[in-house]
Amino acid sequence: MAVSVDEVTRKVKKIIAEQLGLKEEEIRGEATFLNDLGADSLDIVEMIMALEEEFNTEISDEEAEKITSVQEAIDYIVARLH
Repeated sequence: MAVSVDEVTRKVKKIIAEQLGLKEEEIRGEATFLNDLGADSLDIVEMIMALEEEFNTEISDEEAEKITSVQEAIDYIVARLH
């Protein structure tokens, strides 16, 4: 079953908001985890794990290091699902 880009975007933002204690409306695509959203390295690891679980995929440590913004997370998941 294909998942739409809008659905991926919504789910990714929801996961990030839950992990960082933010409101979904506060999460912008261009926001970086460290500088804009105030995430630390543990937050990022937990977000990656939550994304893996939600989308039933595995994100290697090497790939996870390249995901530094909300949009990069969305793009990565979309590419893996399609």
